[in-house]
Amino acid sequence: MKKIFSAFIIAVGCMFMAMPAQAQLIKWGVKGGVNLTKIDWDGGYKGNKDNSAGFFIGPMAEITIPIVGLGVDGALLFSQRGKGDVKQIGAEVPINLKYTIGLGSLLGVYFAAGPDFFFDFKKKDGVDRKTQVGLNLGVGVKLIKHLQVGVNYQFPMGDSFKLNNVDAKNKTWQISAAYLF
Repeated sequence: MKKIFSAFIIAVGCMFMAMPAQAQLIKWGVKGGVNLTKIDWDGGYKGNKDNSAGFFIGPMAEITIPIVGLGVDGALLFSQRGKGDVKQIGAEVPINLKYTIGLGSLLGVYFAAGPDFFFDFKKKDGVDRKTQVGLNLGVGVKLIKHLQVGVNYQFPMGDSFKLNNVDAKNKTWQISAAYLF
């Protein structure tokens, strides 16, 4: 029994000593992509209900626990949503818990979920802007240890803005690509 326990302790020790050589805990990079936003109006407002396209770009960081595949990623993004009178331009801060299933060292599939904070920069007459808090749900792939391609859906947890006393919510699909150094 002592030999088995000693062999187990040595194997675990070797695994922890080898981890820093194989995995980097914190990775920095840049993320960008396309926002596809649909505005959901309260009270049957007959305004724009079509999808509108915008973009986002900015720095990101990812912290991953080696072997387990669990991690956290966050970004500070310049983001544009909507169009016309209800166009939102601002800073977006998504923070996601991410679980990655590795399919070898060159490919992995990840699932992500977490809060998203949006701070609107643009002010217009008749439009009451709000700071928006939402929930991200996403899935994507990690390629060649540095590239990530994913799709997110953002559920607003409250109203995004008010136009002529009518509340509205931005429901957004995001298609993203990230490069980690």
